[in-house]
Amino acid sequence: MGYYDEYSQERYRGQKGKRGGYFLASLAGAIIGAIIVILALPTLSNQGVLPYTISPNQNTATETNKTNQQKVTKQISYDVTTDITKAVDKTGETVVGINNIQSTSFWSEDANAEEPSGTGSGVIYKKEGNKAFVVTNHHVVEGATKLEVTMSDGTKIPAKLLGSDIWTDLAVLEIDASKVKKVAEFGNSDSLKMGETVIAIGNPLGATFSGSVTQGIISGLKRTIPVDIDQNGVVDWQSEVLQTDAAINPGNSGGALINMAGQVIGINSMKIAQQAVEGIGLSIPINSAKPIIDDLEKFGTVKRPYMGVDLKSVEEIPAYYQEEALKLPRDVNYGVALRQVVPNSPAAQAGLKELDVIVEMDGEKINDVIDLRKHLYQKKKIGDKMSIKFYRDGKQKETTLTLTGEKLQ
Repeated sequence: MGYYDEYSQERYRGQKGKRGGYFLASLAGAIIGAIIVILALPTLSNQGVLPYTISPNQNTATETNKTNQQKVTKQISYDVTTDITKAVDKTGETVVGINNIQSTSFWSEDANAEEPSGTGSGVIYKKEGNKAFVVTNHHVVEGATKLEVTMSDGTKIPAKLLGSDIWTDLAVLEIDASKVKKVAEFGNSDSLKMGETVIAIGNPLGATFSGSVTQGIISGLKRTIPVDIDQNGVVDWQSEVLQTDAAINPGNSGGALINMAGQVIGINSMKIAQQAVEGIGLSIPINSAKPIIDDLEKFGTVKRPYMGVDLKSVEEIPAYYQEEALKLPRDVNYGVALRQVVPNSPAAQAGLKELDVIVEMDGEKINDVIDLRKHLYQKKKIGDKMSIKFYRDGKQKETTLTLTGEKLQ
């Protein structure tokens, strides 16, 4: 027992000594840690890590012991300005709503009543004196007895139709300029690249979604879309358009397609809305639209060269009549037949007659009516001379005519 007691007491004294050592080590560690924290406080505060700041003149210990500490919170604001927001800010106000108002039918109680028939979009592109000019689509204003423009702030202004062109689906309106603060800047659609970011601005589905902004890319350049002008099932024209995947819906027609500089590079015109087809929007290139817009503004119509003939593609004529009526050689199954020649027209003065078949213009092969119109309207001007090769009674002949400006073929 004696030995055990002495051993136990000695062990107890040893453990007590160790506890004292542990306590001193812990105390030293706590003091060192406190010093490190105190030294780090200003740095952490400056970096925004701490929810409060301590000025150099404050006593740290005193500040820690205060029961009512004052917390200073740091608010962070984000700058969301981007190239897209800058472009929209530059052009957004120039895009307006177009209201097509038409007279109701005589079956209604009020024979003079008028009501909205449709809505679309337009772009204010010019301000001159007390007048401002808006470009939109032909189909947006077609059939209107009255037109009304809705500004970006909701102000409604009566509009006057200066001119409209069914072939390019463009129209120009005139409005009072007193409410117009901005006009759009036209860009260069010929410099566009595949994959380039573009923005569509317009009023899809009417006033409810006015000023809507959608983003996409240029999906295709110089796309050709067949157009049946008179709705008879025969293609009359091939419209050259830009393709984009920026959302374009009914009501967007006539609105702006802009680049990242906020410049208008297209007038939105159509959207392919077929089952299983999505994300294909079409826009008239601004470089193609400019001369049309200028003519509509100045003359109310487009000044195009005029031949004075009624046309039909040879490919639409049965083979029997190609041989018997037109008397074409068997290896000639292309060209444009003249169904009628207007008296005293450029064609008549050049000696062209009914049943002649035009196969070449200025050395360029003419396959059909669309080829002829594209050559005439895109490559020739009023007053130009044009050489023509044609077949009459099975023989090829040549003539030259001088184009005048009157009406479309």
